[in-house]
Amino acid sequence: MNALQPQSPYSPPVRHLRTAPQPVQQKKRTPHRAIAIETTAKLAVNVVFSVAAVLTLIQLLPYCESQWTKLQEVKLEKLRASKRVDLLDLEFNRHFDPSQARVIMQEQSNRIGDQRQRIFFTNSAEAEGVAQTP
Repeated sequence: MNALQPQSPYSPPVRHLRTAPQPVQQKKRTPHRAIAIETTAKLAVNVVFSVAAVLTLIQLLPYCESQWTKLQEVKLEKLRASKRVDLLDLEFNRHFDPSQARVIMQEQSNRIGDQRQRIFFTNSAEAEGVAQTP
């Protein structure tokens, strides 16, 4: 089946007819149009990103303002605390100062120094038992 077929001794030559070349229609080349489309697409994407950024910033403004208020409150509280700490530090140093020990002992107890005497104020009329008349 796949046997070779004998070739015919005479095969007519194939004539190629020459045809006139047909004019090739040149497509309009528009490289500017492609660049314009690409540039327009880039601008559109950038505008969308810019609008999204501006809207996000607008939404963040109230949050920023509240954080600013909280920061001011924290600074004020820090100032108050530092004043209180300074007072407590002075008092702490005073309590551990040996030269102030006697004064602190007199402030916190009924003891007095050896060189001092207690003075009690009394109304002389009450001491004698006489009623005062206004």
